Amino acid sequence: MEPLLGVKIGCLFALLVLTLICGLIPICFKWFQLDAATGRHRRVLSLLGCTSAGVFLGAGFMHMTADALEGIESEIQKFMMQNRTRREGSVSDGADSAQMEYPYGELIISLGFFFVFLLESLALQCYPGAAEGVTVQEEWDGAHVLGLHSHGPLPSPSKGPLRALVLLLSLSFHSVFEGLAVGLQPTVAATVQLCLAVLAHKGLIMFGVGLRLVQIGTGSRWATLSILSLALMSPLGLVLGLAVTQGDSKGGRGLTQAVLEGVAAGTFLYVTFLEILPRELAGPEAPLAKWGCVAAGFAFMAIIALWA
Repeated sequence: MEPLLGVKIGCLFALLVLTLICGLIPICFKWFQLDAATGRHRRVLSLLGCTSAGVFLGAGFMHMTADALEGIESEIQKFMMQNRTRREGSVSDGADSAQMEYPYGELIISLGFFFVFLLESLALQCYPGAAEGVTVQEEWDGAHVLGLHSHGPLPSPSKGPLRALVLLLSLSFHSVFEGLAVGLQPTVAATVQLCLAVLAHKGLIMFGVGLRLVQIGTGSRWATLSILSLALMSPLGLVLGLAVTQGDSKGGRGLTQAVLEGVAAGTFLYVTFLEILPRELAGPEAPLAKWGCVAAGFAFMAIIALWA
């Protein structure tokens, strides 16, 4: 037990340090700031943003959604089995099979999607002026793409605070559950294997989050605090996993955790499809190169999913 505890503590620090470094790289280096970039520099940053969009897309489908569906299906099966043993055949097997076939996981993920959609709609309804900044920024981006020139100062970019907050919250939930999974592993080999898989895709996601915060104009102080808080989530989950294994040998996943994972996956998909991908694919320049970068980011996350 002592070697296993030492390995898990090492994984805790590795998760904290590596994810923090990857997230702070775009914030600490001015080279990643899109506002000051021109020419080839701007095109490189655009393609890098498309790659990070592919990473987010892969993380949403291959990791968060897959984990949520697996967890919800497992917990629903346990719940049905418990009810079946209590009733002892009082309800027909046809009714149980119909309940089992209902797509509960997809429903919960969709509810997470529509929940964020509702929040954003309410925000726009209460503060109609919040949408004006996005329109102005899109017009300036289009002028840049068409080669128009202006000597006046550019307007400040829309910060999209709600979507940025949703992105951070959904990733925080997922990060806690990833750390929890590492903390619940029963052997050294399983702990190291899962930790390496988490580190591989977590580093890319944190880099993409840092790049996203820089490109939407978030202040360096708030961006650093956001990355720091997000980097702490996986170690927090690992500590919770250690506490569970020390206090309860079962260490099972509960229905509450599965539902939260589903809601987090739905919110993450909302931000990916309605904020990240449209922003990166808005310009008409180099469409095939952008497609290749998005596909490359997605493919990398799909490969990592073989071990995650």
